[in-house]
Amino acid sequence: MECHPRQVRLHRGGVRHLGPDLAQAVTTAIVRPRPRGRVRPRGRGRLAQVLVFAGLVAVWWLAAAAGSIGAVPTPPAVVSALVTEIATGAIWQPLGLTIASWGISFSIAVVLGVVIGLPLGMSRLAYRISSFVLDFMRTIPALVLVPLVVLLFGSKLPSTVLLAAFGAVWAVIMQTVYGARDTDPVARDTFTSFRVRPFDRFFRLLLPSAAPYIATGVRLAAAICLLVTISAQIVIPADGIGKSIVMAGLGDATPTMYAYILLAGLLGVGINALFERLESVVLRWHPAHRKEHA
Repeated sequence: MECHPRQVRLHRGGVRHLGPDLAQAVTTAIVRPRPRGRVRPRGRGRLAQVLVFAGLVAVWWLAAAAGSIGAVPTPPAVVSALVTEIATGAIWQPLGLTIASWGISFSIAVVLGVVIGLPLGMSRLAYRISSFVLDFMRTIPALVLVPLVVLLFGSKLPSTVLLAAFGAVWAVIMQTVYGARDTDPVARDTFTSFRVRPFDRFFRLLLPSAAPYIATGVRLAAAICLLVTISAQIVIPADGIGKSIVMAGLGDATPTMYAYILLAGLLGVGINALFERLESVVLRWHPAHRKEHA
């Protein structure tokens, strides 16, 4: 008779005479989460976010108009400078270079993070041996490697790609390790008892267990790659949004400088929203992404 994993746990605990109906009822009671009360409509949360953002912009506007925050321009001046950069076409080259650097470094970080993290998570011995190296390497700020990468690659695209990938890969590695180690022991024992093939064990047990953790690491890596890319473009400086911020500041074009800062913020918000949406679609089967009223 085919047993549910939770029923296996009950049998091992000594309850051996449950009928199929009672076993199903007990299993349902164990697995089904209790309702946590009414969930607030999503629209109210969006409205609160808009109100908070509008309040911050209003405070910025009033403070800049009063001259109490130095040379910071008002929001209309920043938006006007951003529109001017778009109209003249000056914005597209730094934006394209930044997106290209982000995309390449993000892809490298995700591939390396998953490939390294899964074996470390599957082997306790491998994780214990490498834990010190992981803890040491992920605490190194990526920007301290600027002199080395500039010496090797100059102020070109590979420099920003290498720095951003180095800064982001550790989030993916650690999340993948945590996901691989969080496999349900009852499900693992069940797979072992039925002598499931390693291929099926990997794709039917390990990956589904680690997928939410990997998705979190991927979303963190997307944000880290953008932050390190723009920061490296400022420090090196390398072509992109970061260098445009530096050049506008040196040229005393303060509204233009803040326009590129605004562009960087909008790009980050867009990337984060995109990956949140992708995570909810790809992991729609996971309880954390199911709608409670579905």
